[in-house]
Amino acid sequence: MPFFHRAFALVGVLAVLLAVVPAAVGPLAAHDGPIETTPPTERDLWISLGARVHGGFGSLIAAGIRIGDDARQKLGAAPRELDVTYFSSPGAPCPCIVDGVMIATRASPGQASLRVADTPAGDGLFGRVVIRHKPSGRTLEYAVPAAIWPRLRDINKEPTGIARWDAVMAIPAADMMTMRELPPAPPAPPPAPRP
Repeated sequence: MPFFHRAFALVGVLAVLLAVVPAAVGPLAAHDGPIETTPPTERDLWISLGARVHGGFGSLIAAGIRIGDDARQKLGAAPRELDVTYFSSPGAPCPCIVDGVMIATRASPGQASLRVADTPAGDGLFGRVVIRHKPSGRTLEYAVPAAIWPRLRDINKEPTGIARWDAVMAIPAADMMTMRELPPAPPAPPPAPRP
């Protein structure tokens, strides 16, 4: 095969690899900026995960993802480093927010790192999330005001998950939640070696 043909063949193979491999494996690095600025491909993944875990994608799942991702970034947490306790309100239809928090933090009941408390969230709250970074003991508390529920409920009238995501991400953080750092808890002991 003449050099000219081999060069075109090589360029063709490289073009196919550059087009196919990223599409097959996804982005090489996840977007780690504010969740509100997530690129469409990653946003669609969040929506898909929310629908699979919860059975549908609504505003409360998006709110939970927003809270969980904010905590993960603020605490600089790697997978399996966060412990989550969710407190619901008697006025909340369900503790749906915790499913979004679970997706974003990668904490889960199966890891014994996520639970829904029997204790109510507190007066004037729709929900409260306490997220602890196990290695450092740093703990953040997110309070979701009860006043946000009508707005979140109305967002669920949007026909698509993308429209619901966009509407939740457009809510100013100060309207949706307050965050405060709690006094540090003792760091979790390292896991015991397996026999």
